[in-house]
Amino acid sequence: MAERVELWWARRQFSKGAEVPYPVGSYREAWSPFPALIRQYHPELNAGIALTQIPPAADVLLLWQCEAGHKFAATPDEQRHRPGRERRRSAWCPECTEAARPVRALPMRDVVTLPGSPVPAGPTRPEAPLDAAAASGAGVGTIANPVGRVVLRPRRPPRTVQLCPKTPDVPVGEAFLSECAPKPTSAVEAQLRSDLFARMPLTPGLNAVRVARPFFDHLEVWPDILLPELRVAVEYDSTGRHGLEHVGKREDADRRKDRALRAAKWEVVRIRTGRLAPLGPHDLQIAAWNRKALERLIDTLRDIRGPLLVDPYLA
Repeated sequence: MAERVELWWARRQFSKGAEVPYPVGSYREAWSPFPALIRQYHPELNAGIALTQIPPAADVLLLWQCEAGHKFAATPDEQRHRPGRERRRSAWCPECTEAARPVRALPMRDVVTLPGSPVPAGPTRPEAPLDAAAASGAGVGTIANPVGRVVLRPRRPPRTVQLCPKTPDVPVGEAFLSECAPKPTSAVEAQLRSDLFARMPLTPGLNAVRVARPFFDHLEVWPDILLPELRVAVEYDSTGRHGLEHVGKREDADRRKDRALRAAKWEVVRIRTGRLAPLGPHDLQIAAWNRKALERLIDTLRDIRGPLLVDPYLA
């Protein structure tokens, strides 16, 4: 059971026999992928204990304050696994999330009154006749309302995936130029693309790979950079301005994309920044994109496809 931070800290002092069981900065790397939580944590609200002194897996109850001024208690694990983990900052505060959630109006449904059932007083509407299929319960569901009537309503049909028709009919694993691909917005990604193609003059301009299974209603995925001659996709990942990119559900989508590419006989290299942990066997962790990072990427391409295939493309 989670305990207050003062009691948790006193117990750690006793068990470790030290006045400061965890020095400041002990868990800086573990908290660095969550800048939104760093902004919400205030040592003065937690007995003067810094966030980097608290293990992310500690079962301790901390006091947080969001940018709107809401104070709430939560454990580190609860904060790191808030439902949604979406771009909006309200996803990190329970009160802001509740206020931002729109109230959905319930749809009006036609009600069929069974013969002989009591009808409550008030405005009435003509009864719909029951055919043989409805009377036998085929294709309908029954519920009981507060006045004891049994009403029938159609069951919801199963959701069908509407695939985008703009994907060309090319073989699985084929790279092509897609009009559905999002436009790149990262300046670092543009610099990475420019440096890589200056060093390896491969086929430029392709931005999609045909896959076998649907990926968000498309039969294509859109890696950041495609090296079609090597069948390698390069992704540039950072936590973004608010620290919500490539974490939580977005990280799950990255893993799903990688699986789709590997099933299409492609390999993926993710360049991970902002203390993001690697997702695949060939991912690179870097502090910034520079000449040294470019050489590491080329060495990784050699490990994947072999120097006999990679070196002839080097300029």
